[in-house]
Amino acid sequence: MSKNKPSQSVASVDNSDAKEGLFSSLGAKLAEFLSKPRPHYQTFSTLSKKQLSDNLQAGDLVLVEGNSRISTAIKYLTQSTWSHVAIFIGEGRLDADGTPIDPLIEADLVEGVIAAPIDKYDGYNLRICRPVALTEEDSESLVQFVLARLGSQYDTKNIFDLVRYLLPAPPVPERYRRRLLTLGSGDPTKAICSTLVSQAFQSIAYPILPLQAADIDANADDLQGSIREKNTYFHARHYSHFTPRDFDLSPYFKVVKPTLHAGFNYKNIKWVEKS
Repeated sequence: MSKNKPSQSVASVDNSDAKEGLFSSLGAKLAEFLSKPRPHYQTFSTLSKKQLSDNLQAGDLVLVEGNSRISTAIKYLTQSTWSHVAIFIGEGRLDADGTPIDPLIEADLVEGVIAAPIDKYDGYNLRICRPVALTEEDSESLVQFVLARLGSQYDTKNIFDLVRYLLPAPPVPERYRRRLLTLGSGDPTKAICSTLVSQAFQSIAYPILPLQAADIDANADDLQGSIREKNTYFHARHYSHFTPRDFDLSPYFKVVKPTLHAGFNYKNIKWVEKS
């Protein structure tokens, strides 16, 4: 009897690997389907490549209102315009082989953690969020953190969790929607866009939406680490509990509007006369 145990163990491992392979294959196909753009996308706040290049600084975040099926699920669950976030690392960086690195780092649904050019989101509604008073040292640490994760996989289990909520009006109570986005494999080699960015900022102890110490008892499962601001203690939420809109809502990030920085004067606007 004991001689059969090793073969049973090997068979169990083989079955597990087969299931994992099938799961990954299905996840990849589903990702390709869900990432395809949908028609009738309406633009309101598009920024040109030049506007982005002239205004972005290392450490800035670019929030994107996507127009794919998966974006629909994320926007519904977060009750927000923003379904994706990328971090700007600055232009002119080179990899170990001397090849230029595109300036946006993001967790892409199909390709995993990648570097992307600025014009990838040409024609999309965007928002720039800038961490306030970020030191040069911490800015570089932030950049190195995300660069080290290039090539990491996207958390495909998160895709299966989200796809259930692509119905026109999924019956999900509002108080549970944020929690639905925290589902996933939990594998440290995998990420979704907001997880990648929140981990990066938590690595330098920069606040996003921290909880005050008084909230500890009510949110004991939502805490990891702590920071201190003046005489009040704060606790950082777990990195998997963040969504793209949190960087917009955060009191520690400011919204950068290139049109205003360029010297906006409403008197210069030419209106179409009503007939």
